[in-house]
Amino acid sequence: MRSIWKGAISFGLVTIPVKVYSATEQRDVSFHQVHRTDGGRIRYRRVCTVDGEEVPYADIAKGYELPSGEIVVLTDEDFAELPLSTSRRIDVLQFVAEEEVDPIYFAKSYYLEPDAQGTKPYVLLRDALEESGRVALVKVALRQRESLATLRVRDGVFVLETMLWPDEIRTPDFPFLEEDIEVRKQELAMATSLIETMEGDFDPTEYKDAYREALQAVIEAKVEGREVTRPEEAAEEEPAADLLSALRASVEAAKKSRGEKKAPEPGKKAASSGGRTAKAASAKSTSGKSAPGKGTGKKTAAKPSSRSRKSA
Repeated sequence: MRSIWKGAISFGLVTIPVKVYSATEQRDVSFHQVHRTDGGRIRYRRVCTVDGEEVPYADIAKGYELPSGEIVVLTDEDFAELPLSTSRRIDVLQFVAEEEVDPIYFAKSYYLEPDAQGTKPYVLLRDALEESGRVALVKVALRQRESLATLRVRDGVFVLETMLWPDEIRTPDFPFLEEDIEVRKQELAMATSLIETMEGDFDPTEYKDAYREALQAVIEAKVEGREVTRPEEAAEEEPAADLLSALRASVEAAKKSRGEKKAPEPGKKAASSGGRTAKAASAKSTSGKSAPGKGTGKKTAAKPSSRSRKSA
């Protein structure tokens, strides 16, 4: 990896020199625009819309368009006068509980490596932060943009997570939020049962980018001059009659994928003294062996929620 920034963590009177590295990378397949007939690269010229002349990069400035259509031209000198921190410091503002920071604020992740003379204070702050169970809220200027960020520990290394500002988070405003939607107890119990049936330990290595792998295979086939075969399409499933049926079918499909036996249909309770029919309660699932979880023992089939046993 190549460092993209050098600076220092400023923690009280302690300064820890660090190097910053991008912690993630996109693995998308990149393409160039080419001429279909001969494969020649397509080039674009920077042409002024006023005089039609090609403009050298040195003469290009940034322009801000007003609602009236007029343009405010900003030069390098204008940007140089802005109050952007040039001290190359990661200023620790406070320490907060990690669960207090909504993940929607996170933008990009970076690794921090200590310089040789900063190794001991780096390790000291790292160990103290891990023991506290908190993350550091910091302010940093990267790529000509000042950001809030959090500093946490992952695999023995500080991870700097840059954050969006509060006014950059959109407020969800959807019509259904104002609707009064009734959810039956039996539906909620079945949905909870589905969640419990599908629970497990998170292992990111179990997942892959199937689209990227298929695209790479197409490219390799083109290179080798072979025919490209189209995979068979999966058969479409018949739509469920109602929400409860869909949930029940999902539970059974989840159990089937884990090698469990099919659970018996839930029974019905007699009507209560008030004349109302009791809600259907799920019978206990037949004991079946689920696939062993990573680092865990055998799991039994999920039991229905206790709320589904109550009468209406």
